[in-house]
Amino acid sequence: MGYLTALAIIFVSIWCCFFLLLFHYGVFALIGVFKRTTYPKAGRLLKYGVVIAARNEEAVIGSLLDSIRACDYPQEKLAVFVVAHNCTDRTAQIARAHGANVYEYDNPAERTAGYAYRYLFERINAEWGDAGMDGFFIINADNVLSPSYISKMNDAFVATGGEHVITSYRNSRNFGSNYMSCLYGIYFISACRFEARGRTVCGCSTRVSGTGYLFPPRLVEHGWEYVTLTEDWEFTADQLARGCKVLYCDEAEFFDEQPLTVKVMLRQRLRWARGHMIVFFTRFRTLMKSLFSRGNGLDGRRRFSVFDISASILPLGVISIALLLVQLGCIALCPLFGCNAGRVWAFYGWLSLVLFVLSYLLTVLGALLLVLLERGRIRRVGAGKLAAAVALWPFFLLINVFLDVAALFLRDLEWKAIPHVGTPALGRAPAASIGEIPTKL
Repeated sequence: MGYLTALAIIFVSIWCCFFLLLFHYGVFALIGVFKRTTYPKAGRLLKYGVVIAARNEEAVIGSLLDSIRACDYPQEKLAVFVVAHNCTDRTAQIARAHGANVYEYDNPAERTAGYAYRYLFERINAEWGDAGMDGFFIINADNVLSPSYISKMNDAFVATGGEHVITSYRNSRNFGSNYMSCLYGIYFISACRFEARGRTVCGCSTRVSGTGYLFPPRLVEHGWEYVTLTEDWEFTADQLARGCKVLYCDEAEFFDEQPLTVKVMLRQRLRWARGHMIVFFTRFRTLMKSLFSRGNGLDGRRRFSVFDISASILPLGVISIALLLVQLGCIALCPLFGCNAGRVWAFYGWLSLVLFVLSYLLTVLGALLLVLLERGRIRRVGAGKLAAAVALWPFFLLINVFLDVAALFLRDLEWKAIPHVGTPALGRAPAASIGEIPTKL
């Protein structure tokens, strides 16, 4: 067997194993195209705490609290908690004026949202421990809830016994502001349609993404544990390792304000990549132990969900670049084995070009299918802008590869607030007049 033949067999096998590891993503995406899980109308209206971490969010906190007030859910069943975290503006005052229970926490050394949640749950457990809340929502300060949001989440929570985490449909309140917000909008609805829907239909766990999720109080009875750059990934990994599912409610829709500039996008996604790397180094071993341990109470679907999240936290960008560099290094050794280096480089060059073009076209077709399927939820976005975003979509994803590599070496990243301007949520009816949001259940 010649050198080139052996090289081809080895690397084709490696790349096939790499893509086989992610094959189930395509299966879940296909299922999500055709099916979704719906939940029956709940016979009980549970009591919930709505938890909001805010850092200099005076431009948006009022609209979020108005949207909670406008939900078609009994306000006496809700307690709204805001932690004004290292704020230098009027966030706390505005939240109090809207009737929320506001706690102020200033500690420049603790800058991530996770520290804010940790402090807030300490206060809730100390001061509200006997309030009898059935669950907690985690909501971002720049979010706006649809009028039926809490009702639909309550339906899902009751239908699943109040024992699991429920996440929801993340739409963008500024989807059509520019190409960047449009790309972000596609990114999040893709996660809902092509990831979360199929997993929940199959009875497997999905993951929480940022905010917009509900969980039982037992998960924080000893406080909030997750304080890194991506506390949502940490939270998901731990719940799956412990046998708690993360399920998805497609009918519960909230709106999120997206970044508008390349600079902010790169800063945010580099932080995500670094946080993703931290979760890999701190949770992968635990997940593997849970996956292969006997007697841990995991059934087949939950065990598969542990495998799924384990594959998801792998630093795929770093692995891809490493494999590519090793492959190129092996090709560079061709002359030592009597191979015509020029022909080999020409062959791999053309092969790489063909694979790139095919990957680009398939990714664009996937994005086009997505926007056609979700067109009813993509509001007030011009066809030209949407088409341009679809064409740019593969490059938006490709950036992740390079950010993963950068995150491996940039260890001193810190959480910085994403600027928000309070773009009105598209498609929402005007909020009800401001009234008092109950401070006690």
